[in-house]
Amino acid sequence: MKVFIFGSLFAFFVHQVLGGDAVAIGYKYDGVWTAVTYNRSSTPKGGPHYHDAVQACTFAVRDLHVRANDYLVRAEIIGKSDRTGYVAVARGKAIAKNKDVTAVGRGNSQAEADQKALALLNANGVTENEQIVYRYFSYGADSGARQTTSRRARHAQRAHVSKVASHM
Repeated sequence: MKVFIFGSLFAFFVHQVLGGDAVAIGYKYDGVWTAVTYNRSSTPKGGPHYHDAVQACTFAVRDLHVRANDYLVRAEIIGKSDRTGYVAVARGKAIAKNKDVTAVGRGNSQAEADQKALALLNANGVTENEQIVYRYFSYGADSGARQTTSRRARHAQRAHVSKVASHM
């Protein structure tokens, strides 16, 4: 019984705190990519544009259908996260494999995310046309805790100051 209660509470808590982003790529019938897009949480938890990684995946795939509707045969999520941070999406050509490669890098700064994405391209044999195609910041599961805490702290401080001022 304890395991069931703990598991239920854990699942409820995890469902409440997730926020994130997703990167999707669409392919034509011959396997060639036709579009790359992303969806992110642009506001911290509680904001109007905050959603979890599962919702971000849904929105990214929906966007692919709009961008490449005539040619889209298959959509694939190539990256998703529920963490706050910077993201870089990079593309390049692996001549030896004769294919295009897309990589997603994440970091605590945009420069770190860029470096990780380019390193992933190099690790996959990319030798030509390396470029960052998207850069963005996404709020994740840890964004709401700090925002809520600071709001509560400011409210408590204002209440204390007004209470002290009224007793003078």
